Amino acid sequence: MRKWLGLLIILLFALRGYGQIAPLIPVHDPVMIKQDSLYYIFCTGRGITVWSSKDRQTWKREKPVFAQTPDWAAKAIPKARPNDFWAPDISYYNGKYHLFYAVSVFGKNTSVIGLATNKTLHADSPDFKWEDQGEIIRSIPGQDHFNAIDPNLILDEKNVPWLSFGSFWDGIKLVKLSADLKSPAQPKPWLTIANRAGLSHSSNDTTAGRGAIEGPFIFKHAQYYYLFVSWDYCCRGPKSNYKMMIGRSTRITGPYLDRDGTDMAKGGGTLVLAGDKDWYGVGHNAVCTFDGVDYLVFHAYDAADNGRSKLRIEPLMWDKDGWPVVQTAK
Repeated sequence: MRKWLGLLIILLFALRGYGQIAPLIPVHDPVMIKQDSLYYIFCTGRGITVWSSKDRQTWKREKPVFAQTPDWAAKAIPKARPNDFWAPDISYYNGKYHLFYAVSVFGKNTSVIGLATNKTLHADSPDFKWEDQGEIIRSIPGQDHFNAIDPNLILDEKNVPWLSFGSFWDGIKLVKLSADLKSPAQPKPWLTIANRAGLSHSSNDTTAGRGAIEGPFIFKHAQYYYLFVSWDYCCRGPKSNYKMMIGRSTRITGPYLDRDGTDMAKGGGTLVLAGDKDWYGVGHNAVCTFDGVDYLVFHAYDAADNGRSKLRIEPLMWDKDGWPVVQTAK
């Protein structure tokens, strides 16, 4: 009886689209949003890669956001690969879709975060047009001890916008934004909300140091703000050892504490999901809610395909103490 009950539960998850049973499309740093009946994935790639789906199972490659790097970004980061955009973040805010993105040079903090807006995500709409809003944040080697990549927008309980971002160096930063999202609302120094304490960091533009932390995403659940980050290394195929870590706070500004009460700004972090024999590493996640169900959206390095990066979407549950549990499909 228990065996049949288990099979029934698995079948119900499959019919509802839970778990990673979809074709494994190639992505890095995915974020997902829904407009009307269509789901959209935005991710790292030339021009910002875009996918659409009606069911989160079958995905269609859409036209990228940009045909080329905006002039201001090309001038700011002249050594970046042409039309190469990193880790976009999509939100619907004040009647428009707001897409934050980064342009950078790998392993350096020569980086900028920009913003593009659109009235709709449907490419067949007459209102469809991405409009670049320019630079939001820049990091300069030798001047800044942070890296302006991996942006994520979150609104607090008063609908004030905040942007988390960063990698390596001094870790993950948090800054309050202006109401139009086009600039920081307060001067530096900005809050450091997560860090790999005890690991060396470099402020020059030749090395990121050993403090491997990046990909922040803040998600509000019940009374807590949850800060997801990725530790260790992406983008190394079979040698990728990416993993997702978390802490939480009752205030958006932190401190974000792990299960043991350690501040993430002092090296704390509780494991959410790590690689295994099927996936070398997992990370750079977003959290989305559709029809009352929370989902963890991330990329993982496929052991069955020489460590190539693939999309995974898994239901995200919450235990009795309010900590996230990933409901992975086997």
